[in-house]
Amino acid sequence: WLMKSEPTVYGIDDLEKDKTTCWDGVRNFKARNYMKEMEVGDGVFFYHSNANPKAIVGIARVSKEAYPDHTQYDKKGNYYEARATKEKPYWFMVDIEFVTKLDEPLSLELLRQVPELEGMALLKRGQRLSVQRVTLDEWKTICKMAGVRANL
Repeated sequence: WLMKSEPTVYGIDDLEKDKTTCWDGVRNFKARNYMKEMEVGDGVFFYHSNANPKAIVGIARVSKEAYPDHTQYDKKGNYYEARATKEKPYWFMVDIEFVTKLDEPLSLELLRQVPELEGMALLKRGQRLSVQRVTLDEWKTICKMAGVRANL
């Protein structure tokens, strides 16, 4: 998997400090459904979006499977969902835990130069999802580039 976050909102340094966090506030059906597919132990590339450079900066791991996103119930919050009830939640989140910070970020520009990654969702035109699938081959290629073990 790959999860995007703006470093000024919540970056890899925040995750390293906190050790674990909930991935709340996702309001896209496809991204929500991807999180519902995640299993404890799944690897996650942590990607800094809206940054210079945009880059994969670390690795995390899913530590809790999808459960109702608490922010959907907060009427004063930015992520309130009027249709959601405790009995029938609308939005979900997962928890992730810090694994490692990359010694060198893998920039979007660098990733675009790797032939093995040409089909990667992140590199497709117009791809803006904050939660994306990563194939096993893509995972192995990026881990090799980063100098980290592919099996978490």
